[in-house]
Amino acid sequence: MQEIDFQRQGRYFHHPETPYFVEFISGPPSVGQDPISGFKELSLETGKIRLLSPTDCVKDRLAAFYHWGDRQSLEQALLVARSREIDLDNVESWSIREGNKDEFEKFKRRLND
Repeated sequence: MQEIDFQRQGRYFHHPETPYFVEFISGPPSVGQDPISGFKELSLETGKIRLLSPTDCVKDRLAAFYHWGDRQSLEQALLVARSREIDLDNVESWSIREGNKDEFEKFKRRLND
């Protein structure tokens, strides 16, 4: 990362010319208490990027909404759920296991609006 001018600051790598940062998570990756079930790969000229499945992406964004009340994360979860096929039953059972059934119902109502 230093070869391309990213500097480590704690567990993140920052670049002076971008507001974005890079984080290398320790494994195994999970959303709440659930391990991530699978990744999608996107091939670019520069290499491959491993991405969360749409279902795990929604769960990740909902985790921020559930645990920190982050309304922007709720909106992001809705955007993904409306534009990609997700396993809503999986999201619901995960939400219940995480103790957030009521918040899931808010998400589901907004999704169906």
